[in-house]
Amino acid sequence: MASLGELARDRTALDADAIIHIQRLARVWGLLADLRAADLLLFAATTTPGQFVVLGHIRPVTATTTYPTDPIGRTYDRDQRNLVATAHDQGRVVEGTLDLPTTDERPAEVTAIPVRFGGQVIGVLSCEALPGSERPLSDLERTYRKVFDRLTSMIAEGSYPFARDEEEQYKAPRVGDGILLLDAELRLTYASPNAVSAIHRLGIHRPLIRRRLNDLDLDPEPLNRAVARREPATMEVERGVDNTVVMRCIPLLEGDTVTGVMVGLRDISELRRRDRLLMSKDATIREIHHRVKNNLQTISSLLRLQGRRLESVEARNALAESERRIASIALVHDTLANEGDAETDGDEVSFVKVVRPLVRLVEEGLTSPERPVDIRVSGDAGVLSSDVVMPLAVTLTEVLQNAVEHAFAADPSIDDGTVLVALGADDRQITLTVTDNGVGVPVGFNIDDQDGLGLAIVRTFIVSDLGGSIAIERSDGPPERAGTVVTIRVPQTRV
Repeated sequence: MASLGELARDRTALDADAIIHIQRLARVWGLLADLRAADLLLFAATTTPGQFVVLGHIRPVTATTTYPTDPIGRTYDRDQRNLVATAHDQGRVVEGTLDLPTTDERPAEVTAIPVRFGGQVIGVLSCEALPGSERPLSDLERTYRKVFDRLTSMIAEGSYPFARDEEEQYKAPRVGDGILLLDAELRLTYASPNAVSAIHRLGIHRPLIRRRLNDLDLDPEPLNRAVARREPATMEVERGVDNTVVMRCIPLLEGDTVTGVMVGLRDISELRRRDRLLMSKDATIREIHHRVKNNLQTISSLLRLQGRRLESVEARNALAESERRIASIALVHDTLANEGDAETDGDEVSFVKVVRPLVRLVEEGLTSPERPVDIRVSGDAGVLSSDVVMPLAVTLTEVLQNAVEHAFAADPSIDDGTVLVALGADDRQITLTVTDNGVGVPVGFNIDDQDGLGLAIVRTFIVSDLGGSIAIERSDGPPERAGTVVTIRVPQTRV
């Protein structure tokens, strides 16, 4: 299904600014649908004279829909939607009825509101509700309709939706969460039952009607900001540790005059409690990673001290390799403890944030000014869990260590050693490719025939633990420096 913007560009003559305005309306019209307990359809004139297309549709949360199937993209002639045509042509709100298949032989109640922008009518908002019952409206319903009428008047004037709106709509209170209605003097004239409950949650139990917010010990700052700027303002009000209510103030305008304010209230105490639990869990995970890193560094230091006391070169080299493996694991824990952000939790990290310091670790431990090796990193494998990052980091350490020790040490004449580390990921797998320009593995090399500890570790981590694959191949360089390509693939299902 095409988006509202795509439909408007393809089927109407609206310019870019007008399309942005109706997109703003579509971001806030859930409030209108709930206030009127009705479906809202957004019409615009098509490039074909005498026709209107439905650009958008929203159903109310507070009532049964009149449109079980989606009407977006449908085209209507003027005589099929005469109220929409009248509102569009005359630029005024028009009320009437409309026969719909879903209204049980009783016509739907329709209010057609011209959508004005830049002094021109660019569309029509059709409010279509099921036939009302015979009972009189409650005080709550009358207030909802009163606010709806004031907001639709602003739509017809071109002052709603607001050009600037600081709050993302998915965070804003809905009608059912609770509303307060203030008059031009900013005194409370109405409080819905759920709004009263939200205020009670803040420890306020005094009478509300005819009071100002500061009379209730509520910070009037968002209200004052909304009135002064003629745009919505939002603030979270906290009472103690466990009580939080979000307050969203929407000014009601006639021309440029503020004639009242609708305040939406939402009790988000439970949401904030869960946020605190998540932050506590996240902090605990990071602290665990930090402590594990410290313990691993202690073990690494002990191995280093032990290695200095050994006379056997082979034994010292074995301990040095173990030290580097432990250091690579410690580096992962250090990154998990320190590099998390709002996009990751305490047990996930962007893999490239591990790879770069890991490369420095190998360069500092195995290269020298006399025999430099340039290790370069490109690409990104995305955010991975520690269960995947840990074995990949140790594997990369082994592969880089082999490249530095075997690809270039076998030929002392090589003074331009280069190792390229390429990271990649798609929907199916993560790919890690390490390419060097050294002497290359022997012709006919088979990783399964090798019994070295390093390759055994790599096979265990990649094949057994992660269900991936590893290939080591001779590259296509000149015979004396063919180079080696190591390709590691891990399925996304294991990530």
